[in-house]
Amino acid sequence: MKFSGIQKTSLIDFPGRISSVLFTPGCNLRCPYCQNWRIIIDPQGPFISEDEILDMLEKRRKFVDSIVITGGEPLIHEDAPSFIRRLRERGFAVKLDTNGFFPKRLKDCLNHVDYVAVDVKTSPKKYYLLGAENIKPLLETISILKGSGVEYEFRCTVVPGIVEEEDIREIGDIIKGAERFAFQQFIPENAMHEAYRKIQPYTEDTIKRFSKIMEKYVKEVILRI
Repeated sequence: MKFSGIQKTSLIDFPGRISSVLFTPGCNLRCPYCQNWRIIIDPQGPFISEDEILDMLEKRRKFVDSIVITGGEPLIHEDAPSFIRRLRERGFAVKLDTNGFFPKRLKDCLNHVDYVAVDVKTSPKKYYLLGAENIKPLLETISILKGSGVEYEFRCTVVPGIVEEEDIREIGDIIKGAERFAFQQFIPENAMHEAYRKIQPYTEDTIKRFSKIMEKYVKEVILRI
């Protein structure tokens, strides 16, 4: 497995832990508001190898014992499960960020992860805006996680036009009964498509209204705004 970069210390990416964050190149989706688009569209090296990453992490073990794997989309890489297993064998706690489109690969990771965050980006009818016509893999991922026993969250970046009030109810329908759902504020700066850099984010009050709708569907709603 190869990596585009590492953030050596994060206080916010792994709930309740201090972590290092690993970024994988490439993604199967093309979200126009993506912040990490430079490592998704024609990612360029030099890349960091597994062994180089593990060496860096070992040297920082006294400061950090938790790892977040994000992207891009980590599970686009077929060797992601084996790398995650290597991390766990070395005693690291592991959080995996995924868009949910690789359920079989996710299954191979579940025995070696402590936390999974899955993006449920909008209602099923709007996923075409993100480059996906068929969301059956995402629905399978949702089902897998709800019965897995692994701590997880579903989350959504509330982008005007991509996520509107009617979409919140449709998202709620497909994740109904889930443990946790997080709303994240949209940041227009550095969005992949220039038009999205000019979009005004939702107000805090609007996102709080969305959260009240979602409370009818899940056990806990978190706001990251």
